[in-house]
Amino acid sequence: MTLQAAVIRFTGVVQGVGFRPFVYRIALEMKIAGWVINTSEGVTIHAEGTNLRDFYQRLIAELPPLARVYEHSFTEVEHQGYQEFEIRRSSNSSERDVLIAPDVATCSACQKEIFSSMERRHNYAFTNCTNCGPRYTIIFDVPYDRPNTTMSQFPMCPKCKAEYNDPLDRRFHAQPIACPVCGPGIVLQDSAGGKLNGFGLEQLKAGKILAIKGLGGFHLACNALDDNAVSNLRNRKLRESKPFAVMAKNIAVIRRYCEVSELEEKLLTSSAAPIVILKTKGTLQELGLPQSLAPKLTTLGVMLPYTPLHHLLLGEDLDLLVMTSANVSGHPLIFHNEEAIAKLMGICDYWVLHNREIYHPCDDSVIKVINNSPVFFRRARGYVPLPIDLGKEYPPVLGIGGDIKNTFCLLKHNQAFVSQHGGDLSNYNNYQQFMRAVDSFQRVVATTPAVVGYDLHPEYHSSKYALGREDLQSVGVQHHHAHLAACLAENKVEHKVLGVICDGTGYGLDGAIWGFEFLWGDKQEFRRVGHLEYLPLPGGDAASKRPARIALAYLIHLLGYQDSFQTTLSGLSQEEVQIIKHQVQKGLNTFQTSSCGRLFDAVAALTGICTEVNYEGQAAIELEAVIKREFTGCYPFELECIGPELILRVKSLFAAIIEDLAHGTCVEDIAVKFHNTVGEMILAAVKHLGVKLGTNQTLVSGGVFQNKYLAEYLVPRLEDAGFTVYQHQELSPGDGGLCLGQAVIASEVMNNVYSDSR
Repeated sequence: MTLQAAVIRFTGVVQGVGFRPFVYRIALEMKIAGWVINTSEGVTIHAEGTNLRDFYQRLIAELPPLARVYEHSFTEVEHQGYQEFEIRRSSNSSERDVLIAPDVATCSACQKEIFSSMERRHNYAFTNCTNCGPRYTIIFDVPYDRPNTTMSQFPMCPKCKAEYNDPLDRRFHAQPIACPVCGPGIVLQDSAGGKLNGFGLEQLKAGKILAIKGLGGFHLACNALDDNAVSNLRNRKLRESKPFAVMAKNIAVIRRYCEVSELEEKLLTSSAAPIVILKTKGTLQELGLPQSLAPKLTTLGVMLPYTPLHHLLLGEDLDLLVMTSANVSGHPLIFHNEEAIAKLMGICDYWVLHNREIYHPCDDSVIKVINNSPVFFRRARGYVPLPIDLGKEYPPVLGIGGDIKNTFCLLKHNQAFVSQHGGDLSNYNNYQQFMRAVDSFQRVVATTPAVVGYDLHPEYHSSKYALGREDLQSVGVQHHHAHLAACLAENKVEHKVLGVICDGTGYGLDGAIWGFEFLWGDKQEFRRVGHLEYLPLPGGDAASKRPARIALAYLIHLLGYQDSFQTTLSGLSQEEVQIIKHQVQKGLNTFQTSSCGRLFDAVAALTGICTEVNYEGQAAIELEAVIKREFTGCYPFELECIGPELILRVKSLFAAIIEDLAHGTCVEDIAVKFHNTVGEMILAAVKHLGVKLGTNQTLVSGGVFQNKYLAEYLVPRLEDAGFTVYQHQELSPGDGGLCLGQAVIASEVMNNVYSDSR
């Protein structure tokens, strides 16, 4: 047969994931000659043989576990007469533009080694290979080589070096490769600084609380089946109500307590190993779980072990551990040993430390399946820094995000690189970490932006940072337009769409607090075509901590003051009632808001479900949690056209809720009817505006659409009404997705400026 030659190219996440040895092994099997090399675009193969098309198809079909191929090509070229196949080493300059893989859960082959007494990595907490282990959290510069990672301080022993250099070994060019002889080590320490043997397993079994250094930072851990241990952790951390995440030994343990769909199991067992929010099979008490794991909720955030240390801790008598981020309330994730010892003293009993430094702190990702699709609550470990394909070229632009749940974004070519979750920037330490992360993320992505998009809120620290960057041109972006544009960009939509944006707080163009918005727009411009009527928010954003105050202000504004309101809202003192009455009637220290989030807060307080909030979104989460069954009823509401805008009126809604409460209607039915009403309000408004605007395409974005019941009520009904509904695919619908919208809008705005100036 005639010998052929071809150049085969792959782009995507194809470096640092075992792609070249994968090609090498198949080439040897199929007697292919030539070479494979890393390039700035990805991987290039020169192949010679008689069966090149079969070789090409095998490469596509049998990709390494961590590879993500975006494009591939096969081009016939002139035969050059190679006699063997080799892996060629590329120059550093060609590797600066490649994609870095995220941190990856321990693979099955490494798990077997850890538990085999015959292996030299038996019980070794840093076992990894090309298919698993740390990536993003240890890299401080590109290319992704050991000298550019925090593993640089650990010279390889001869055995590890031999594995590293063997193309047929699964540790070929695994940059974090290590063993007990040459790699990092674990130290178990008590509060007096004493060193103990082991990993902390015996201490966990004894009901103690441990601070455990992981891939991207410290966790606080205890036995999740020990009521005293969980209660102690909650009390010591001053975490009154926010649910704890738990780590289960295996999927069978998760199924013991939670309902798990096929997609949810796929997410749990994926290499990203995120926290997945699951519905429990009953109340925590009925399941024999401590109520303090997730007070008032019927869901549990669960993940599987994703590091060797996790597997070792859950390998014997423990089935379920609390594994919650180790940070002081409102402060950033702790990732340095010294800081953990100092700041967690009095919270934990023991520290599990190691000497592999974390360069990029990275929290656990959190996902919930809604409408049979994964919806991000937090996108971080396991996903960052994987890019999002935008389907079109963009110049280098930075989207700086918001202040709550901050993430930032860098556009490069046709891709968006979104950072890990960064927390609340009003905290000084979070802000300092944010500034450091912006710089280091640019190095990892290997791009320097020329433009920055920022939120219009005048007090956002992220916006002040953007405006202080004199080296960047700045473009202000309205909060809800950013939500709309982010969803459009994810779905590669270029035309105008009717956007339904529902969240808690966004600075409006008129200075009011927006949050229940209908926008007609694209990635360049928007027009507000509808919204919830303005309602008074006493004390502004601070009122979100006291939903009962919001409820009272809304009732007074909509229905007029009634003495019975104080009985309905028993959590308010007589003095508070009089102050809020005065504020609303006189318009003192009140802000106008169309927020959907505050609407949920008000109803949660009216029903007595949640009158005070100590974590973000608590009132809405607890209001959804009381829903036990589907219910077709809903409350009345009104739509009113005022000029070019459609206004949603809720006077009759609140009057009906007050009437239900007076008649003793159970709060479960009120909660269901309220959720249905919000869904029906949106459906009616979209139908009306769709006719007016001549469109049958809409999108939903904003943190309110992390509400599973509402989203699963609304989206199918919109689709049944003939609408194409765009939703977020790879980013959170909440503020974690703002940065992408800011970046693409800023890019479009600057492009128009340049075009107009020609």
